[in-house]
Amino acid sequence: MSQDARQRPPAEDLHADEIARLVEHDGDAPRPTGWRLTPASVVAFVRGDDSLGIAPKFVGARSFVERCVVALATNRGLMLIGRPGTAKSYLSELLAAAVSGDSTLTIQGSAATTDDAIKYSWNYALLLAEGPSERSLVPAPLLLGMRAGQIVRFEEITRCPIEVQDSLLSVLSDRVLIVPELEERSVFAAEGFNIIGTANTRDRGTNEMSAALKRRFNFETVQPIDDISDELALVARETGRLLDRAGIPARLPEDLAEVLVTTFHELRRGQTAGGKAIEPLTSAMSTAEAVSVGFAACVQAHYFGGVTPGAEHVAQHLVGTALKDAPEDVKRLRHYLEHEVRGRRGGAWKDLYAARSLLA
Repeated sequence: MSQDARQRPPAEDLHADEIARLVEHDGDAPRPTGWRLTPASVVAFVRGDDSLGIAPKFVGARSFVERCVVALATNRGLMLIGRPGTAKSYLSELLAAAVSGDSTLTIQGSAATTDDAIKYSWNYALLLAEGPSERSLVPAPLLLGMRAGQIVRFEEITRCPIEVQDSLLSVLSDRVLIVPELEERSVFAAEGFNIIGTANTRDRGTNEMSAALKRRFNFETVQPIDDISDELALVARETGRLLDRAGIPARLPEDLAEVLVTTFHELRRGQTAGGKAIEPLTSAMSTAEAVSVGFAACVQAHYFGGVTPGAEHVAQHLVGTALKDAPEDVKRLRHYLEHEVRGRRGGAWKDLYAARSLLA
């Protein structure tokens, strides 16, 4: 598949020019062994740097991003925790791309994840014909990352059974993986290797990590975006990027984008911009969901209306967000539109109120 045909290129390809620019800027500056960029440049890649022409990609305090980078330079892993939709996976991808130049060594945690998907498996035809050897060994992301000295991402680690999670203990403690079938049984991690894990703090169907495994990670909590203007800029940027890749010229009008972000922000916090307490939705109402709603509204307007997206498009896709966790959320959303949106000034707010009947 050609690179242009990929729905979503990895961060190291999407921002290859910026990484190359930072590599040139770093020159021979000291950095941890095995790292492509210096720690300062990793932070610049994630948060942006106007002086170097690096666009911001993640909204978060500089001190928070610095702690994440420092954790990866130690002999402990980095565990990113937080509510769904706070860009934990995106941050782990950005960090892996900046540190290793490769964010694709990824393990997707689930109840069905096994050791084979984490460490290694075998080509059984070669195994039967030749016995255990490097030729018959099929390395999984963990083994590949250890050999190459690269960052390995373990997404949704708490969705794995505890015994599967604890398979990381010896790797994180001793930086060694035992392959007992091989003559040289011990695979020692090359410099630059580390693990970034992510875990949701709200989702159902998760397994608590063992105390032993927790001790081998530095935990950092990824918070929802607190500033509406920051969230609005991020939603506009990411929605525009998705629409560009889809070849769709439509864009959310500025006033409608502001209404969308404000709605998500208030329903997430359980408080209006004026300080009035409201009933929050049980759904995440995250920034990522706001991007999805904005993108879907533009897609619908482009293919089914050929017009600029309006509040009626946004209202229809708000329902899909609200229904994810509890049907009661639709009632809460309708109550918000009836009692909080009603009377607000601005054409976009009035249009959203008028479209409340679409919340079926």
